[in-house]
Amino acid sequence: MFTTILSTKLFIPVPRSKAVLRPRLVEFLNEGINRKLTLVSASTGYGKTTLVSEWLTTNPQPAAWLSLEEADNEPLRFLTYFVAALQTIEQDFGKNLISLLQSSQPPPIEIIITILINEITALSYPFLLVLDDYHVIDATAIDNALSILLERMPSQMHLVIITREEPRLPLARLRVRNQLTEVRAKDLRLSPSEVGEFCERVMGLKLTSENIALLASRTEGWVAGLQLAGLSMQGHQDPNSFIQSFSGNHQYIVDYLIDEVINKQSIHVQTFLLHTSILDRLCGSLCDAVMRGGDGENLSSTSGQEILEFLDRSNLFVIPLDNEKRWYRYHHLFAELLRNRLHQGVVTASDLYIRASIWFEEHDLEIEAFHYAAIAKDTKRAARLVEGKGMPLIFRGVVAPVLKWLDSLPSAELDAIPSMWIMYASALLMAGQLDGVEQKLQAAEKALNGIELNDQTKDLIGHIAAVRATLSVNSNQAETIITESLRALEYLHPDNLPIRTSTLWTMGFAYQLQGNRISAGKAYAEVLAISQKIGHVIITITSTLGLGNIQEKENMLYLAAESYREVITLATDPLPLVAYEAKMCLGRLYYEWNDLDNALLYARQSIHDAKQFEMIDRVIAGEVLLAKVMLGRGEMSGAATILEKVELLSLQHKLVHQIPRIAALQVDLFLHQNNLLAAEQLAKRHELRLKLAQVHLMQGNTSSALSILDPLRVHMEEKGLKDEHLQVLILQAVVLHAHGHKSKSKQFTIHALKAAESGGFIRIFVDLGIPMRNLLHEVADQVRMTDYLAKLLGAFDEMEQHRGVKSNQLLTNSANLLIEPLSERELEVLYLIAQGHSNNEISKKLFIALPTVKGHNRIIFEKLQVKRRTEAVARARELGLLKE
Repeated sequence: MFTTILSTKLFIPVPRSKAVLRPRLVEFLNEGINRKLTLVSASTGYGKTTLVSEWLTTNPQPAAWLSLEEADNEPLRFLTYFVAALQTIEQDFGKNLISLLQSSQPPPIEIIITILINEITALSYPFLLVLDDYHVIDATAIDNALSILLERMPSQMHLVIITREEPRLPLARLRVRNQLTEVRAKDLRLSPSEVGEFCERVMGLKLTSENIALLASRTEGWVAGLQLAGLSMQGHQDPNSFIQSFSGNHQYIVDYLIDEVINKQSIHVQTFLLHTSILDRLCGSLCDAVMRGGDGENLSSTSGQEILEFLDRSNLFVIPLDNEKRWYRYHHLFAELLRNRLHQGVVTASDLYIRASIWFEEHDLEIEAFHYAAIAKDTKRAARLVEGKGMPLIFRGVVAPVLKWLDSLPSAELDAIPSMWIMYASALLMAGQLDGVEQKLQAAEKALNGIELNDQTKDLIGHIAAVRATLSVNSNQAETIITESLRALEYLHPDNLPIRTSTLWTMGFAYQLQGNRISAGKAYAEVLAISQKIGHVIITITSTLGLGNIQEKENMLYLAAESYREVITLATDPLPLVAYEAKMCLGRLYYEWNDLDNALLYARQSIHDAKQFEMIDRVIAGEVLLAKVMLGRGEMSGAATILEKVELLSLQHKLVHQIPRIAALQVDLFLHQNNLLAAEQLAKRHELRLKLAQVHLMQGNTSSALSILDPLRVHMEEKGLKDEHLQVLILQAVVLHAHGHKSKSKQFTIHALKAAESGGFIRIFVDLGIPMRNLLHEVADQVRMTDYLAKLLGAFDEMEQHRGVKSNQLLTNSANLLIEPLSERELEVLYLIAQGHSNNEISKKLFIALPTVKGHNRIIFEKLQVKRRTEAVARARELGLLKE
């Protein structure tokens, strides 16, 4: 046999001058150079050849190249070209071997391979041989010859195979021996930054970062897809709208994939691709179900699993979704092309979707079953699946898809299934879209009007009441919650555990609003026992949060923290608000444990989450916690700024229930600033009895403080409000000590320590400052809780040390920190501002005109770089300017 060598098959492709460089992949290929084989395997258009040719230009080792074609399936021709390729790096290589290959009676392949191995062994340097387009080889003899070569291959040689399909070589054995380097489609996909570089350098397109990210997502980094998109976009007036609509239906994509992929497959593979393109993910038995005809017979003689494995080996745009390769999906553009070409003859697309829905339901995958029923527009089937065999899908977190489907249905279809109106209201409620809930409930009542009152309709009436009870939770209307909850429990069917359980939860919430913590705790515990058993995820989460609130108020802080962490673990997209609440609650606990770094972290996370969903009320609550943490860290200026901001926000949005919490913290700020007059006025204005007692203590008016605290403590004890009782008890201990009742003060302190130890309370003591520290030192010899007491006293020392260091630093650097030092007169004005005096009062005290006072204010604000009085005072104290 004589083979004429076509030299162009042996040329190494020259890298394109405008190609996107892949240094990460080049480095990966370099790392595998000492192994036997590098396999670069992916479907058409992924830049396999471009990558390898780029790599060879940077690799110092000699390299040979062989571009294969179908004619090379004849083993002797293949081996002749194999040797000819090696002769491009060693001219005299294998001359005798060529003669043997072209003789009239060549020896067996095994002997030829043995001679080839010996020839390679004689070479004195390492080299690479690249076999490009190996997928065209369909000769078992050639596969066997390469397998023998790989088994005995000398260390001088490194083989590189570029292919669209999985080669029939001993890859598993090579993997186990760490003798194989693999580059697959997932590695070859361009990253968003590489997509941007490709568009600019290769296609000459200047796109925004948003367009680049979208294009990367649409093409999944497929180089050919990007190039085809680029060709389509050249000269396009609006690239943004093009990218938004870019799909497998664009003509360049269609032509390329039809010519390069689909038309090269057998008829039964083409049929399989078209029918299964409706699926978001594929497995063997699911594909069999979809491929089954109206008579129940499979349209393909080959099983779905076998075809999927063939497509995977052939790199036909299927992507494995698990290591076992049971589940796959199609490349997005490829799937879109297939769906657009789906035949509407014997089998319509809706028939295929229904078959998929049936398969998923039979395999207890009701969410997916609903998805395909909704696409098929089978309203009755989708509605039944939404009900979820007693556990509605929305209670499992599937809110957005159900809501989208319900939005698409005309009123007439919803009227025909009144339960869907109620499901609509529930989904809106869970999505935070409260405005439309009552309208949907009224539509449900209208649809039920005139229908016979039986167990089913009574259950729907109960469900409506349950939704109204839950709606009232959002406005904290305890009486309405209880009224609607009782009506719901009266009408709901005893077997309707999901709705009955959620109704029990609303009862528990109402009890909590009323301060009946024992009943609330019992309700939450009962709800949890049922919801966990029946898989009612949302009620499990909300009940866990409620239980955490009760535990916190019962001073069981460690148990509460476990509950809040459980909520964060369980709560995902359907309940962002609950996740936010748990983070804020954890931040509150970390503050009490004096872990201010974690308190700050959780406060900021909760604010961020609440802002994402425009929950203004919850943003304010988070900001108040943040201000409290900053105040605990001595950052008074920052705390003051936050409190002024959230006070204005609360008034603008008429969230008046937030004002007392804000005011309480503002009192603390005034007390830190020694502005007792402003603190007293604010505490009285908002009837903050505990804060007013604290102001009286600092004023030296201990009698007034005790007149507030005595009845307040008795009231809290009688009501069983343990958290508030502990606060009063600790403050009263300090007041009694200052009042001269030292024996009673010590008794109260010891009582408080015993109540606080199990919860690990720290800041509730530390925030009362030096008087509390001195009191703890006095009772130290009377208590056995040495570890806890030592931790408490250590927190006081740490705080004093921090303040001392900060004060010294600020005093030393205050001149440098200010743009210009304050004059003596400006310091006098600043001192009076800190005392809470108005501009008129300052004018009279200093005997200067009112405009002069305002001028001093402006200059002081400029020098301190603040905008408000409270900020000026806080900033001045940080700088040590008001220390005296």
